[in-house]
Amino acid sequence: MLEFKIELFLDYCKVSNFATRSIQSLRVRLYEFNRFINEGSVESIQAISYRDLKEFITRYNGPSIHIKKARIWSLRQFFHFLKLNGWIKINIASDFPYPKIEKTIPHFLTIEEYNRLLNFFYRRASDASGFRNLVMVMMLGLLGLRLSSVISLNIEDVDIETGLLQITEKGGKQRPLIMPQILCVLLDKYFGFLNKRQGPLFLSKRNKRLSPRTLQDVFQKAAGYLDIDKHLHAHLFRHTAGTHLNKVSDPEITRHVLGHVRSSSTRKYTHLNPDQYAAYMQVHPYMEVTP
Repeated sequence: MLEFKIELFLDYCKVSNFATRSIQSLRVRLYEFNRFINEGSVESIQAISYRDLKEFITRYNGPSIHIKKARIWSLRQFFHFLKLNGWIKINIASDFPYPKIEKTIPHFLTIEEYNRLLNFFYRRASDASGFRNLVMVMMLGLLGLRLSSVISLNIEDVDIETGLLQITEKGGKQRPLIMPQILCVLLDKYFGFLNKRQGPLFLSKRNKRLSPRTLQDVFQKAAGYLDIDKHLHAHLFRHTAGTHLNKVSDPEITRHVLGHVRSSSTRKYTHLNPDQYAAYMQVHPYMEVTP
């Protein structure tokens, strides 16, 4: 019943510069909703009730909180689109509250663990793939870049002379970022292996843009060799960058480096500073017990 309007809505999302992953999620959830509506006795869009939406959100074997949140977000966006086009008078999905997701302290690499990884990749930086891996690990762990931003980098996005890196964030937004001098030095050497002036910055052995799977294999090999008791993945390096940067800066600088629009998004990366906490506890008046 809703197929045509769902496709119109997805086209609208593309024109509105929704992120590709967001559009994919919307497609999955809305076609789930369409199947649900077709199974019932609803005859028109106007006949869809708040109760129908509630039943859909909680249906299919007790979905997780994240799936419920995705369904609510998809319905809110879709029904807003329907209202804009005059197909419904009220966006009944806008009243649904998002489920509360318990916040967890993100895992991160200690300075000692990160240094061991850097040394591991530095010792193997004798060819193009070796320098490629070293540069990527430094971009992830020092700048806190998202995996998608690193993989999408092109040679022309890097300006070694000014130390600027033009990165593409979620939703296609671009912004410049200052690189540490050591990263500029390594990039200069890496360019000597590439012998190119344009195109993808990070290439696979088949001379194509590097895939997330290849990078994950690189991480796993390093973790196994160094016996690091953590699952290495790109977002772990992002947590690491945010955590250690917050020790020497403030949340506003960390927010800028990580590219967050809202300061609330930064707080989960800049969790309690253990160094500040330890210093506080040393001078706490009840730390010493006197008889």
